[in-house]
Amino acid sequence: MNMKDHILTALREQFDRWEEVLASLSEEQITTPRFDLDWSIKDVIAHLWGWQQISIARMEGGVLDREPEFPKLVADLGDNWEDNADRVNAMTYEANHKKPWIEIHQIWREGFLYFLELGNKIAERDLLDGSRYPWLKGYSLAFIPVASYDHHQEHLEKLIDWLREHAK
Repeated sequence: MNMKDHILTALREQFDRWEEVLASLSEEQITTPRFDLDWSIKDVIAHLWGWQQISIARMEGGVLDREPEFPKLVADLGDNWEDNADRVNAMTYEANHKKPWIEIHQIWREGFLYFLELGNKIAERDLLDGSRYPWLKGYSLAFIPVASYDHHQEHLEKLIDWLREHAK
């Protein structure tokens, strides 16, 4: 298995784990606040989707060989939006908190599958070459799906820990 396939397989497995956990929960469990900042599982999924949109913009940039076109939410923050993750998180929460679970789940799910599709469209050498996309400032495009995997894993671990603690 080449590195691209390894990365995308791990990301697909991450998606499948999330879907399995989410399918095991009731809507009440998903929408009841229980985490930091009084977030529900639904709010966490919306948070992951918000950052996923940024990752999608970067992957689309790679596929189309152009600078990323970031979502309006972060583009409106100006050039240093990456230095203010808390602001991005707060804005994502405000924009999505009142949306129904079915909508949040659908946009996250569709976004994740599209992200995987984009990864499949990029040649492995372009994915791994740290000098290929100047707008990534020396990082390879592979950093984007790996970071997405890590971000989803971080939140999945918190959710599983919470579920274990409250299953007693």
